[in-house]
Amino acid sequence: MRTAYSVETVRAAERELMARLPEGALMQRAAAGLAAACAELLGRVYGSRVVLLVGSGDNGGDALYAGARLARRGAGVTAVLLTPERAHADGLAALRRAGGRVVDPGGADAAILRADLVVDGIVGIGGKGGLRPDAAALVAVVERSRAAVVAVDLPSGVEADSGEVRGAAVRADLTVTFGTHKPGLLVDPARAYAGSVRLVDIGLELPEEAELEALQDVDVARLLPAPSAESDKYRRGVVGIAAGSARYPGAAVLAVAGALRGGAGAVRYAGPAKDEVLARFPETLVSDGGPRKAGRVQAWVVGPGAGDDAQAVAEVLEEEVPVLLDADGLRLADRDTVRGRTAPTLMTPHAGEAAALLGVRREEVEAGRLAAVRELAAAYRATVLLKGSTTLVAAAGGGAVRVNATGTPWLATAGSGDVLSGLGGSLLAAGLDGRDAGSVAAYLHGLAGRFAARGAPVIAHEVAAELPVAWRGVFRRGEGAGGSGRSDRAPFPAASASLG
Repeated sequence: MRTAYSVETVRAAERELMARLPEGALMQRAAAGLAAACAELLGRVYGSRVVLLVGSGDNGGDALYAGARLARRGAGVTAVLLTPERAHADGLAALRRAGGRVVDPGGADAAILRADLVVDGIVGIGGKGGLRPDAAALVAVVERSRAAVVAVDLPSGVEADSGEVRGAAVRADLTVTFGTHKPGLLVDPARAYAGSVRLVDIGLELPEEAELEALQDVDVARLLPAPSAESDKYRRGVVGIAAGSARYPGAAVLAVAGALRGGAGAVRYAGPAKDEVLARFPETLVSDGGPRKAGRVQAWVVGPGAGDDAQAVAEVLEEEVPVLLDADGLRLADRDTVRGRTAPTLMTPHAGEAAALLGVRREEVEAGRLAAVRELAAAYRATVLLKGSTTLVAAAGGGAVRVNATGTPWLATAGSGDVLSGLGGSLLAAGLDGRDAGSVAAYLHGLAGRFAARGAPVIAHEVAAELPVAWRGVFRRGEGAGGSGRSDRAPFPAASASLG
């Protein structure tokens, strides 16, 4: 699992480590990792032209020391000092001893436009509020150049803790970060500025609970439900789907598709699209009545394509089983009812729906996704999955936010979210809690979207069809098929009996 920590936590860990090391040793560790990454990106160091953009903080010192290492290997290194009087003195001396030269920002354009590599050491992880005009002007020149760009720890102009970008920012091909990932490297919009990210271990000792977590194959493999020899469809979990309408029957079909591929033992459908659902998926158990008459389930999905069916949403929210609330269900649900539920609730809005729930503009949510998902989770006392190019999952009680980036822009297509809802509901029914169900569903859905698209347009039912491929691939790359996924779950809890 990849983890990210706040600036405050990172700085505390750095202070603790520096107290045990000789002066300057920590910076030298960082500079060595940075120089190695730059050399690898260049391919041939000797004779290459490197420009360092150097601010006043430790990132500037890292860049200067790394530049000195590259200069000793035959690179022509030029440092652009944005605040010469505050540049790291020892790093600057090391660069000059190695044969590097220094120019002021006014004479930097020509050097940048001729460079093979630009190293961004303008602002460190504490930078907030965007770049100053002189730095923004240099960034504009870098964007006109053909140089590869390496950011030191974090691209300058992005905010480490929030992932926000306020104005001009460096767009890196590679970000070399030290000790741990920072939230802004994993969360959009900042993530789009980081390029590839390389983590350099400098020996930091960090707390167990991180600010952000990003699941990897091995983590997902451990969480996925796996039937045992004694399993039957009820022990594997039954998920109810209350979705679709006369206008949007396809939403029901797609939600059922995601649920059937999600590991639950059975899917019950309650809604007006039963004929369409049965025609496509005869495995589905359908009901002529509403959710109360559907039979026993261990989790519900409600809302995809539901139109104005507020009654179905209200009926589902009354039940003492986990509920995934999506699409029209988000609009129709009573906030106080959601807040008052004792069983888990997983809400799955996109940015526009999240903005409506928070009473803000969509642009505000997109600019501050991490803050928005946390605010929604606290306001509704629910786990919230905020869809997007990086999907975020925040639990009502706080703790580490899960972030997922397995998807593809081709997933921005009608019905894709309905498949995700069915998949997430099935995982809830199989026994995963809201945060695990949401983050595992996002992970598999993203992989399935990539497999279905393969660089070309994709439609939602193709994503559902690729879910088994994604599932099997996680086990192959993780712990092997039949690994330590959850199995032998308990039969129906007593609380679910009210549904039948």
